[in-house]
Amino acid sequence: MPQFFLNKRLIILLISIIVLVALVGFSLRDRENASWPEQFVKDVVGFGENIVAKPTSFVSGVFGGVADLKNTYTENQHLKERLEELAQLESEVADLKKENKDLKENLDIADSLRDYDPVNASVISRNPTNWNDQIEIDKGSSDGVKPDMAVTTPNGLIGKVTTTGAKSATVELLTSSDVKNRVSAKVQGSENAYGIINGYDSDTKLLELKQLPYDMKFKKGQKVVTSGLGGKFPAGIFIGTIEKVETDKMGLSQTAYIKSGADIYDLNHVTVLKRSAETGTSADDTTSSDTTGGE
Repeated sequence: MPQFFLNKRLIILLISIIVLVALVGFSLRDRENASWPEQFVKDVVGFGENIVAKPTSFVSGVFGGVADLKNTYTENQHLKERLEELAQLESEVADLKKENKDLKENLDIADSLRDYDPVNASVISRNPTNWNDQIEIDKGSSDGVKPDMAVTTPNGLIGKVTTTGAKSATVELLTSSDVKNRVSAKVQGSENAYGIINGYDSDTKLLELKQLPYDMKFKKGQKVVTSGLGGKFPAGIFIGTIEKVETDKMGLSQTAYIKSGADIYDLNHVTVLKRSAETGTSADDTTSSDTTGGE
């Protein structure tokens, strides 16, 4: 009798293994619909997951909402402070503009280096082979656009017009490899420093501001703007901020590496600046004889 039960258990074990292998093989084959045992298990598991997931999602949503509300409150406080500062700044700017206008009238000055007329334009083409060199815009000579005019975005200077057609123009970017693409620039601070934007480091993606005085101290974050002394660009157009400064090998000047304020990689709409105050010669031309074509 014990031997019979032992054999019976062995037979049941073998049958169970065969059934299990058959079920595994059946479940692994390609089928559009699951079998009813599989569907039953899936339904039970899915029902259990829903029971657990809904309360968990609700609790998570509540805590997430509280965190978002706290962040929104903090951001709102910062925005209120900035709005108060902006209102004060707008008031000061309005007073300064009126004072500047009165001084101009008293001194009989028609234009300044900061005055310009904007011409809005859209980028219509950009060659992938010289992506960092040039763009084509949909405004030309018939719109008042001329060579050497500054081109900007709301975030800063991007380059200058080089050639024009009746309804289009080519813009040379600050990141261009053209050594003649120079811009007279000024580092703003307690004491202004002047130099020439002439070069672009493609590895660090920084502009090179050269010929800065060797004995002046600069710090990261200082703003760089156009000086207006090149004879072409208006003064005060934002270019970028200083990332680092290095002294040249001879120790006679310094080079600052500038992070551009504008995203030159992604350009869609730009503004051409027609400077009001014109000069007969370019200040950069007095710096070096090879600055032809520079601002």
